[in-house]
Amino acid sequence: MKYIIFEDFSGKETPILFPARILHEEMREQMPYARVVSAGHVVLKQGFICQGSSKELNAVSRPEDSEVIAAHFRPESTT
Repeated sequence: MKYIIFEDFSGKETPILFPARILHEEMREQMPYARVVSAGHVVLKQGFICQGSSKELNAVSRPEDSEVIAAHFRPESTT
Protein backbone atom coordinates (compact mmCIF):
# COMPACT_ATOMS: atom_id res chain seq x y z
CA MET A 1 0.00 0.00 0.00
CA LYS A 2 0.97 3.63 -0.32
CA TYR A 3 0.48 6.40 2.19
CA ILE A 4 0.58 10.15 2.57
CA ILE A 5 0.70 11.89 5.93
CA PHE A 6 -1.03 15.25 5.84
CA GLU A 7 -1.00 17.98 8.45
CA ASP A 8 -4.57 19.06 9.07
CA PHE A 9 -5.67 22.60 9.93
CA SER A 10 -5.13 22.00 13.66
CA GLY A 11 -1.55 20.78 13.08
CA LYS A 12 -2.37 17.09 13.67
CA GLU A 13 -0.64 14.60 11.37
CA THR A 14 -3.22 12.43 9.62
CA PRO A 15 -2.25 9.41 7.51
CA ILE A 16 -4.15 8.29 4.42
CA LEU A 17 -3.47 4.72 3.25
CA PHE A 18 -4.46 3.69 -0.27
CA PRO A 19 -3.85 0.95 -2.87
CA ALA A 20 -0.55 0.89 -4.75
CA ARG A 21 -2.31 1.28 -8.11
CA ILE A 22 -3.34 4.85 -7.17
CA LEU A 23 -0.65 7.46 -7.74
CA HIS A 24 0.45 9.68 -4.87
CA GLU A 25 -0.43 12.78 -6.87
CA GLU A 26 -3.95 11.45 -7.55
CA MET A 27 -4.56 11.05 -3.81
CA ARG A 28 -3.00 14.45 -3.16
CA GLU A 29 -5.66 16.04 -5.36
CA GLN A 30 -8.31 14.79 -2.91
CA MET A 31 -6.80 16.86 -0.07
CA PRO A 32 -5.79 20.09 -1.82
CA TYR A 33 -5.50 22.36 1.23
CA ALA A 34 -3.65 20.09 3.66
CA ARG A 35 0.15 20.20 3.82
CA VAL A 36 1.99 16.99 2.83
CA VAL A 37 4.35 15.94 5.62
CA SER A 38 5.62 12.66 4.16
CA ALA A 39 4.75 9.91 1.69
CA GLY A 40 5.88 6.46 0.65
CA HIS A 41 4.92 2.81 0.89
CA VAL A 42 3.71 0.93 3.97
CA VAL A 43 3.53 -2.77 4.82
CA LEU A 44 2.28 -4.52 7.95
CA LYS A 45 4.58 -7.16 9.38
CA GLN A 46 5.12 -7.14 13.15
CA GLY A 47 4.17 -3.48 12.95
CA PHE A 48 3.92 -0.88 10.23
CA ILE A 49 7.03 -0.45 8.11
CA CYS A 50 7.22 2.76 6.09
CA GLN A 51 9.76 3.38 3.37
CA GLY A 52 10.27 5.06 0.05
CA SER A 53 9.14 8.40 -1.25
CA SER A 54 6.96 10.25 -3.72
CA LYS A 55 8.97 12.20 -6.26
CA GLU A 56 5.79 13.82 -7.54
CA LEU A 57 5.02 15.28 -4.10
CA ASN A 58 8.67 15.89 -3.20
CA ALA A 59 8.08 13.91 0.02
CA VAL A 60 9.95 11.05 1.66
CA SER A 61 9.08 8.58 4.40
CA ARG A 62 10.29 9.43 7.91
CA PRO A 63 11.25 7.13 10.79
CA GLU A 64 8.26 8.37 12.83
CA ASP A 65 5.69 7.61 10.09
CA SER A 66 5.18 4.04 11.34
CA GLU A 67 4.14 5.32 14.76
CA VAL A 68 1.87 8.04 13.32
CA ILE A 69 0.01 5.39 11.32
CA ALA A 70 -0.10 2.87 14.20
CA ALA A 71 -1.52 5.48 16.58
CA HIS A 72 -4.57 5.87 14.33
CA PHE A 73 -5.36 2.15 14.76
CA ARG A 74 -5.35 2.30 18.57
CA PRO A 75 -8.47 3.10 20.57
CA GLU A 76 -8.39 6.65 21.83
CA SER A 77 -7.77 7.17 25.50
CA THR A 78 -10.75 8.32 27.55
CA THR A 79 -8.56 10.17 30.06
